[in-house]
Amino acid sequence: MRQNAYSCCSFALLVLAAIVGPAEAVPHDAAPPATPLIAVDPYFSVWSPGPELAGANTEHWTGKPHRLASVVTIDGKGYRVMGADPDGMPALEQRSLEVSATQTRYEFAGAGVKLELKFTTPSLPEDIDLLSRPITYVTYTARSTDGKQHDVRVQFTASAELTVNNADEAATVATSAVGDLAVAELASVAQNILRRRGDDLRIDWGTLYLAAPADRAQVDVGKRAALLRERDGGDSNKAPAQSLAARVSFDLGEVGAEPKSRWLIAAYDDLYSIQFMHKNLRPYWRRNGLDAGGLLSEAIRDYQQILDRCDAFDAELTADLVAAGGDDFAYLGALAYRQCFAAGKFVADDNGQPIQFCKENHSNGCIGTSDVFYPMSPQFLLFGPSLAKSFIAPFMEYAASDRWTFPFAPHDLGTYPKANGQVYGGGETSEENQMPVEESGNMLILMAAVAQLEGDHAFADRYWPQLTQWANYLREEGFDPDHQLCTDDFAGHLAHNVNLSAKAICGLGSYAKLCEMRGDETAANEYRRVAQEYAAQWIKNADDGDHFRLTFDRPGTWSQKYNLVWDKVLGLNLFPDEVLEKEMAYYKKVQNEFGLPLDNRDSYTKLDWILWTASLTDSKDDFQTLARPVVKFLDKTPNRQPMTDWYKTDTARKVGFTARPVVGGVFMRMLYNADAWDKWASRDVTNAGDYAPMPIPPKVTEVVASAADRKATAPIWRYTTSRPGDGWRAPGFDDSGWRVAKAGFGAHGTPNARIGAEWTGRRIWLRREFDMPADAPADVRLHVHYDEDAEVYINGVLAASLGGYSTDYELAFIRPEALATLKPEGNVFAVSCRNRTGGQYIDVGLATVEEQTPRVAAQQ
Repeated sequence: MRQNAYSCCSFALLVLAAIVGPAEAVPHDAAPPATPLIAVDPYFSVWSPGPELAGANTEHWTGKPHRLASVVTIDGKGYRVMGADPDGMPALEQRSLEVSATQTRYEFAGAGVKLELKFTTPSLPEDIDLLSRPITYVTYTARSTDGKQHDVRVQFTASAELTVNNADEAATVATSAVGDLAVAELASVAQNILRRRGDDLRIDWGTLYLAAPADRAQVDVGKRAALLRERDGGDSNKAPAQSLAARVSFDLGEVGAEPKSRWLIAAYDDLYSIQFMHKNLRPYWRRNGLDAGGLLSEAIRDYQQILDRCDAFDAELTADLVAAGGDDFAYLGALAYRQCFAAGKFVADDNGQPIQFCKENHSNGCIGTSDVFYPMSPQFLLFGPSLAKSFIAPFMEYAASDRWTFPFAPHDLGTYPKANGQVYGGGETSEENQMPVEESGNMLILMAAVAQLEGDHAFADRYWPQLTQWANYLREEGFDPDHQLCTDDFAGHLAHNVNLSAKAICGLGSYAKLCEMRGDETAANEYRRVAQEYAAQWIKNADDGDHFRLTFDRPGTWSQKYNLVWDKVLGLNLFPDEVLEKEMAYYKKVQNEFGLPLDNRDSYTKLDWILWTASLTDSKDDFQTLARPVVKFLDKTPNRQPMTDWYKTDTARKVGFTARPVVGGVFMRMLYNADAWDKWASRDVTNAGDYAPMPIPPKVTEVVASAADRKATAPIWRYTTSRPGDGWRAPGFDDSGWRVAKAGFGAHGTPNARIGAEWTGRRIWLRREFDMPADAPADVRLHVHYDEDAEVYINGVLAASLGGYSTDYELAFIRPEALATLKPEGNVFAVSCRNRTGGQYIDVGLATVEEQTPRVAAQQ
């Protein structure tokens, strides 16, 4: 393994370290850029931003405070082991940090005691039920190192910041019990289920749980500052999230040479995780009715078994990574593994099958993006067909629907967590800024990879009309792409892109492979012939002496040809070894101190593509030569954030992107080893298939009108743009002095706005009386279009707090206490909306929702 204390280690090496004593301290810059503590999904994601766990407060991957803290008290004296709080308390010396695929271990020593603090997220890939569980175990193990007995207490504290988008938003805390567990519950007051969409966002719905065996732990909630200093947190249970916390305390008593351990569970139940075509989907682990209490009960029951499985998995995967690419590869794989899975979410479709939606973290917030899941795919492919198909199935259902009308593949499914249709470029209506060759090549390659993995073409058959259409598009447009977007256009668009052409050629070869598996020899021979002819032309037209060009028409240029990896992985045999060897020899000459640039235009690179490029020749020496500078970058970068994939190879500074799933691409080299791939993939126990068709948006029927129906008469509201007096939300408030106008209210040019009265200022307040129809069901929802932040009150009670903005009328859950106030006559809406930037609009009604039954996807 890498020979420093801050290293990725197999379990065997961890045991050895425990036997021979603590690791020698090493320079701080040998630590990962940031260390995963809780890495479950894009919202439940907490990282330590420095080499010392007690050197800085923990953060969400976006950099906003998500503070976890821990204090150990030894013989009456307190020491920090996690977080910078409480002020003035010394930190126990950190001796080592070890990151493996599913676990992060810290070792501390001082005052005659050695303490291990371990975070285990059971991201075991063969069982998606377990992989999808939103839990992390936190384990403390203490022993004496000086032959004396020491009185030891440890405490773990989690801020309610983990439950809100911004730290000043209101949260609640409480304690409860689940079987033999003592439990703390932390939640946002707003409970905006799937309301916001975008990139720099954190969850503000669901509940965070801290749980521990009641006979070994004490659980408290209250003011964070008091809890950190082992005081009573008071009786406050509703306050700004940054001031509230939950604490789990363990009294280990007298600790001697024999280790003593205590542990707790951190879990987050988000109730609903993803909106797919306007239908809210449950997390996969909830598909059979399991709730938060059941999740915690199973987590405590399975604790030791899961830790043993994680230890074994980490050790075996580490050994395979070392064998394939050396210690540096094992290090990269360990850092990438949890980050990749934690940038997406597994949910259950209508047939109970696992589908996965990845997020473009710190990119543009898109969901289910083809040129994001394409680079992440090696990690998913390695561990079996259920994972490999999980992110492809929802994308292909959308591509096969009437919504997608272009002859090439889509780019994305929407903006996280709402997969309601493409938003990038021209969306569903225009070819402007689409990525036709890029995305069509991606999908043909990935479908062939799944077919090879399963030894079956059935999954491809379900979408055969689309795959055929995309293959024909690549046949016409793929060899010499015109001036169009591609995933590497950081320095501007390119025509005649040689690497993009290589993807198209591999895409055509992949389609030929699928045709052959389907028994269509005529089509297989035809498309193989085209791919072979294109490959021969590519070699001739891109040749630039000792390497191949960036574009066909620009001599003296070069670029990484990472797309060529599929020629060997899929056995396409389109490009001779000499091509790959010539490119590799050139890469060795032009790479910089911290890695191989993406191309000749700039010193920046993409970490995922380097690891693909390093795999081209299937030579371990070549691989290590290109991988080693990447590890040096991770050691030296000054950016203390989760691993970036876009950085400068001459300065080791991040250019952009944080915590993206594309780092799953580091596992590409593992796909070159058929035996290792078969071994891991064969353990798939989920056996996913029989995916449900794409949901049809539910039928929405307004029972209290808004302006959404252009053919109907818009309702009348009273409104003001001057701050109203106290009590404006109450039903009896006198609003007779307010202006009167038809809905909706906003600025012309705002997407899908139905302007009844122009509003161009910063704030607006609205009121309206309404009656409920006698036949209206009890579970009505808001039908609202807001831009931007809005609050809706019904009969003086907060119904919803809507952060961010919508681009059309959407459904929003009504808080139960507001729903309970509805009566047949004399109800009152009171609404406020704030414009921050761009368009602005507000309108509200009430609607019923009826789920629709989708048709079966087109098959051939």
